[in-house]
Amino acid sequence: MESIWEFLSSIDWYWYLIFLIIIVFLYDVFQRRHIILRNFPVVGHFRYWLESIGPELRQYIVANNREELPFNRIERGWIYASAKNENNYEGFGTDRDIYANQYIFINNSMMAHKVEKGSVTDLEPSFLPCAKVMGAAKNRKRPYRPASVINISAMSYGSLSAKALDAMNNGAKKVHAYHNTGEGGLSPYHKRGADVVFHFGTGYFGVRDDEGNFSMEKLKKLVEENPQIRAIEVKLSQGAKPGKGGVLPGSKITKEISEIRHVPMGEDVLSPPTHSAFQGVKGLVDFVEQIATETGLPTGIKAAIGKLEQWEELAEIMKTTGKGPDFITVDGGEGGTGAAPPSFADHVSLPWVFGFSDLYQVFQQRDLTSDIVFIASGKLGFPAKAAMAFSMGADCINVAREAMISIGCIQAKACHNNTCPTGIATQNQWLQRGIVVPEKAERLASYFKKFNKELLEITHAAGYEHPCQFDMRDVDVSTGDTNMTQTLEYTYKYQKTPVDFKGMKALKECEHLGGSRH
Repeated sequence: MESIWEFLSSIDWYWYLIFLIIIVFLYDVFQRRHIILRNFPVVGHFRYWLESIGPELRQYIVANNREELPFNRIERGWIYASAKNENNYEGFGTDRDIYANQYIFINNSMMAHKVEKGSVTDLEPSFLPCAKVMGAAKNRKRPYRPASVINISAMSYGSLSAKALDAMNNGAKKVHAYHNTGEGGLSPYHKRGADVVFHFGTGYFGVRDDEGNFSMEKLKKLVEENPQIRAIEVKLSQGAKPGKGGVLPGSKITKEISEIRHVPMGEDVLSPPTHSAFQGVKGLVDFVEQIATETGLPTGIKAAIGKLEQWEELAEIMKTTGKGPDFITVDGGEGGTGAAPPSFADHVSLPWVFGFSDLYQVFQQRDLTSDIVFIASGKLGFPAKAAMAFSMGADCINVAREAMISIGCIQAKACHNNTCPTGIATQNQWLQRGIVVPEKAERLASYFKKFNKELLEITHAAGYEHPCQFDMRDVDVSTGDTNMTQTLEYTYKYQKTPVDFKGMKALKECEHLGGSRH
């Protein structure tokens, strides 16, 4: 044995390298899976290595500032700077192609709205509640006015890590925003003090029985034990994969996730594409009304938009019976924080601006828009895009990926394989250790504050006190060479219904309807 070790020790290191290359060469030549390696042994591995780091090369070296999708470097940089409370301005003018098709312009007023000294906005610049009250039109027992127009969208525990949700909920508490649970159930990390919108989908996680069916008793018990739950949202579909059930790989299911979702350990968890708790549109209305009656909470629905026939049926039922959802969350086809097949993410359901304009008109034609709180979701986490959404009829904005970016997401696009390098979209404990919850909570809060500040400044530039006062004439969109720019009213052929807004002072006086500020 000693003689063999002495022999190996006497060999120079480069002979080891040559030996290793010969082994790799022989393996490559005789393997059957990869053409490149059979034809170009050894050197072919460099091709696969370069392919593996291609996204990073393009993100940091090759792509220009405005080229990447879904969020380019300028957009991510604005969120990062806002979250870190750094200078988020830019110098030397815009580098956007302002003549591009679909480019939006906010029409400023000749005289901006003046913020009077001693007014609500002057004394409390971050005070920007929703102008409408969820559940007020149908006299729900516990109506709810969101204390912020910008809130955290549905992202579940399982898709995101415990520390990521912990940071988000703590951050939301600081800025009085609500935190949507996503369909993974109510976790301990949703209980850090922020208002909560409890969201469930076809898997009924957190409110399901042993057979996987919806349990009203479990929902009632959950609401009774957790007063921070201020509204219930039933997910019909989501922007990334409407009409397709979700999958949580068994590798991401921890003991805690198993207990919260009421699912077995080690097995992939499948959400079916349709609900078993009700059938058809009439069944949906009855289901929503039953939940609202049993819990006393405003109850709404979330969906991506495509065909309108069933939406028209829903509107007709709501018009004739006075029953139905208190709020509707419209998710754009460009959304998606988790995993989805490219065929769905790329092609199924309309982008937010097209889907929302179609849907809003369905309810407006039946004089129902004043009774519904419309929530917009789908890459709207920037002040100018939010202003456009408000002008089209949105009452609140939900942000998902933007919230992830604010706490450190680098757009690695690894959400679907449990290897997120920032620990945000993984259950890997080692990767999660990089998230310092108090620090990331401050960053999310800072992003929300800067968002609200710039949204209010744009609102004041247009001559208004609150974003709810925007209408379709306040935003122009570039429609091509022939028409140049036209208002949203001209482009989408409708005008939003005016919101009953009596001033920020009146909202302040009704502040008791929101919960997170107390």
